Amino acid sequence: MEHQIKQLEVQVNAKPDLLLEGILSLPNNARGIILFAHGSGSSRHSPRNQFVASILNRARLGTLLLDLLTPDEETIDNHTGQYRFDIDLLAARLEGAIDWLIRQNEMRSLNIGLFGASTGAGAALAAAAHRSSLVSAVVSRGGRPDLALTSLPDVLAPTLLIVGRNDTSVIELNQQAMSHLHVTKRLEIVPGASHLFEEPGTLEVVAELAHQWFTKYLARVGV
Repeated sequence: MEHQIKQLEVQVNAKPDLLLEGILSLPNNARGIILFAHGSGSSRHSPRNQFVASILNRARLGTLLLDLLTPDEETIDNHTGQYRFDIDLLAARLEGAIDWLIRQNEMRSLNIGLFGASTGAGAALAAAAHRSSLVSAVVSRGGRPDLALTSLPDVLAPTLLIVGRNDTSVIELNQQAMSHLHVTKRLEIVPGASHLFEEPGTLEVVAELAHQWFTKYLARVGV
């Protein structure tokens, strides 16, 4: 049976004086919700993350694709790179988004997962460490978990790191991060994939791995 999915543009109060733009997709009788953290130069309109989100939605997992920077900040970052590696800033905004989620009537009972891509994965893991009682699972796609190295020992959520076989430098950074994670963890290396998983079939592998991980560690039992 096909599940209805409500999709709408939302403004997330990450802190009192800051609104972040997002796309919320919420299946009826959702089994959990995944907050997406994009990498530099990407946004809530990222076709790769929208594809992964659509697979999760079909599995009755809600998704919130969120821009961690304001439009003005994004413009500055595109020219200067000022914000993209500011993991403390990005993580703080993710934490504000997590706090926003649990204030929403439709979502306050749902377990929360984080999906981070590129530098967004570093922010996701730092946020998971700082909101350890609220985050139930983390998935990183082509991520930079090394950017949150000091936070990794405090992550309590089961964590899946996905890297392309051809993304050799990022493989090494993920292997380094694995030794700092003291939770249920796995490193999946996708054959034939580069950093952006643009090769045919590779993003489908990412989506299926994420689906399996979130279903196992995040979805509420019996719904």
